[in-house]
Amino acid sequence: MQRVGRRGRQVREGSPMENGVGQEPGTPEPPASEGSPAPRPPRARPRLVFHTQLAHGSPTGRIEGFTNVKELYAKIAEVFGISPTEILFCTLNTHKVDMQKLLGGQIGLEDFIFAHVRGETKEVEVTKTEDALGLTITDNGAGYAFIKRIKEGSIINRIQTVCVGDSIEAINDHTIVGCRHYEVARMLRELPRAQPFTLRLVQPKKAFDMIGQRTRSSSKSPGEGRVASGKETLRLRAQGPATLEEGPTPFEEEAARRVDDLLESYMGIRDSELASTMVEAAKESPSTAQLARGLDSVLGEFAFPQEFVAEVWAAVCHPKGGQQ
Repeated sequence: MQRVGRRGRQVREGSPMENGVGQEPGTPEPPASEGSPAPRPPRARPRLVFHTQLAHGSPTGRIEGFTNVKELYAKIAEVFGISPTEILFCTLNTHKVDMQKLLGGQIGLEDFIFAHVRGETKEVEVTKTEDALGLTITDNGAGYAFIKRIKEGSIINRIQTVCVGDSIEAINDHTIVGCRHYEVARMLRELPRAQPFTLRLVQPKKAFDMIGQRTRSSSKSPGEGRVASGKETLRLRAQGPATLEEGPTPFEEEAARRVDDLLESYMGIRDSELASTMVEAAKESPSTAQLARGLDSVLGEFAFPQEFVAEVWAAVCHPKGGQQ
């Protein structure tokens, strides 16, 4: 399996982005025609190029010109000659199933993208002996929900064949492909106690050195998991073009972590991009009521309870009084 180092790119701060493309500074302009002002010609717009590999091992590919996660998956699939539906999720700067390095809505300009593709399918029977299964669910932004965390001592933790990174394909033969993570978490919470049910799971394809890995190891290989030195990131959006933005401040990163913890405790999901969106909304809201209205207008499908909204507002606007 190939190992990679960081590859530097320089994008001038403040460069406008169109469809993931930055404007090239300093392009010379042609001379003006006699007797009339010279029109400003369109400038060359080089695309930002990212490097990618399949996590279980592959040559290095180059991708560019994507504006959202689905387009990113399509570009990766095209490079490696596979279907986009084969990609379960991507990690940044590590080939391991590392839930701390999941690709979300932002990619650093020096990040190396590893795509984890479908491996073996397995079915497990679970009996819900208590309300909580011990699963935290997230999704890849393109139709697959998967397991991000397994709580120690929980029902699922006692089933050795269920692993972090497994995609949940069906519950009792009812396919959940295309469902958002919060919908899957709700389905699992609503299953009756003491009645067995079946999970159909798809595990990521593993390289030889990853076989037998149940959860993420805390050790890191040399050169893996390094954070890009530049602060600029490519921000992917569900709607509209990608934009080049400054990376989050330490305050914003910590606030997003607190909100992500609240999402897990209230809803059984983790979603760093959703948490960042909620932090942005809370920063602009002078009160809990204002935040509730703002979240309802853009994230109404989540139906956040009032006490959860209050916790979010406190965690962002008054962190010393919020969840630590």
